[in-house]
Amino acid sequence: MDVSSGSNINQQSASKMLPPRQQSRAGGLQTSLSLVSSDPRLSPEEPRSNSDNIRESPTESASSRETWPTAEATAGKKMDNGKAENDFPEQSVIRRVSSADKITLQDIGRERVDMISEKMDHLPEEFLEQLKNSLRVILEGGNGSQHREEFFNLQKLVQSRTDLTAKTLIRAHRVQLEILVAINTGIQAFLHPNISLSQTSLIEIFVYKRCRNIACQNLLPADDCTCEICTSRNGFCNLCMCVICNKFDFEVNTCRWIGCDLCSHWTHTDCAIRDQLICMGPSAKSGAGPSEMVFRCHACKRTSELLGWVKDVFQHCAPSWDGEALMRELDSVSRIFHGSKDPRGTKLFWKCDDLKEKMKSGRVEPNAACSAILMFFQELEVDSPKSLENGESGRMIAPQEACNRIADVVQEAIRKMELVADEKMKMFKKARLALEACDRDLADKAREAAELKMDRQKKKLQIEELERIVRLKTAEADMFQLKANEAKREAERLQRIALAKSDKSEEEYTSNYLKQRLSEAEAEKQYLYEKIKLQEGSRSWQSSGGDPSQILMYSKIHDLLSQGR
Repeated sequence: MDVSSGSNINQQSASKMLPPRQQSRAGGLQTSLSLVSSDPRLSPEEPRSNSDNIRESPTESASSRETWPTAEATAGKKMDNGKAENDFPEQSVIRRVSSADKITLQDIGRERVDMISEKMDHLPEEFLEQLKNSLRVILEGGNGSQHREEFFNLQKLVQSRTDLTAKTLIRAHRVQLEILVAINTGIQAFLHPNISLSQTSLIEIFVYKRCRNIACQNLLPADDCTCEICTSRNGFCNLCMCVICNKFDFEVNTCRWIGCDLCSHWTHTDCAIRDQLICMGPSAKSGAGPSEMVFRCHACKRTSELLGWVKDVFQHCAPSWDGEALMRELDSVSRIFHGSKDPRGTKLFWKCDDLKEKMKSGRVEPNAACSAILMFFQELEVDSPKSLENGESGRMIAPQEACNRIADVVQEAIRKMELVADEKMKMFKKARLALEACDRDLADKAREAAELKMDRQKKKLQIEELERIVRLKTAEADMFQLKANEAKREAERLQRIALAKSDKSEEEYTSNYLKQRLSEAEAEKQYLYEKIKLQEGSRSWQSSGGDPSQILMYSKIHDLLSQGR
């Protein structure tokens, strides 16, 4: 809510006179996005854009549609905090979501609150934001009848459930609650990232205990009103909504809204014209006398006079209107008094049509037209119905009677000024409270931003420390890898040396073994030779008749030689 401009507060102080419409919290918001009424008993209107400057007819009024600030208005706060936001670039981590974990808008409208809340707790923020964006697209109605049908099906799902109570919604996920409220009310502002309401407020809006107009946010019924409309119509707020179409907008300082002098309920001018609540009737003050254009309140069924109300609105607000706004207000007054049959109402109708034509052709500047209509109202003040009757009869008004009438007019003006002053004071207090609340929110946001900045610096230092440790460990790993490679090469060299020595030892062993076997074979050969020789000698001894003892002696000598060998 933009409360930075003092002019917005001044403009609201005299809004929709008299009595002033209680819209002090609306600020200087402009109308743009079309929203859908949440009351299922009203005729379902399709979401329509309110951005086209189409001249409204009494049977079709753009002001009868709920509207919301433009993207530029909601981006104002974001621009004011642009420096702080730029200091903290978002570093999002995108996670894949399996098809089993994904949820749809139909699931949110159909499944149990705790089940969807538990699933949302495990889903990434990017997926939840995509879910909200998909509902925004549906509410914008860019695809025509398909989006309208899809939205009405979602709203039917949500509004037909009996388990969505304040007790069960406490356990809802934040995004889940925002989607449910947006579906139930048809207002996409609840999905806007720059608009954040408390969970309690969202629950109260869903169960029709708080006004769905984010610029109003009054508890319902507003001002503890006990009338039939406030007590029986779900979500209706008599401070900001039309009693006929049940919708709100941010029009202030205008004749497009008519307030009842008695019950202070508000009605769109076009809605009142369409339902024939603006018509000829007896004077609302005296109840008798000539007929005049009156407004019959749909809430209390009582009437309020229109000429004095239009005069008060122009006297308080016309100096601040530009040419386009003045043209719109003159058009509204023309349609209000189009069927007027009393002389003053007819003159006002002709005057408004004349000024519109002159402004369109460029013959009259907006400032001159404003002065002309204000002068016309002063002339009408003098030209009262009683003075006309006296003029027709040719009778002059007595001085005392004229003084009494002037005194009555002055007292009535003083009374109205006191009412306006009281209302301005109330609205000023509300605006000051809203400004203080915004200042507190701004201080909280600044503190949170400072904390986030400190956390970011701490995280940055931790990341730098981890990177330093990683570099150190990488260097150590490279060093150990280098030593391991050198040890491996040394082991391979030693292995080659060991293999070479093993081969040489094997060759020497084989050579020595062969030499030993060769010497043994030579000795065996010598032994066999001597044995054969001995045997031959013994045979020769036997044949020659030698002594057996000598043969035995030779045999022993041979055995000794064999043992010595």
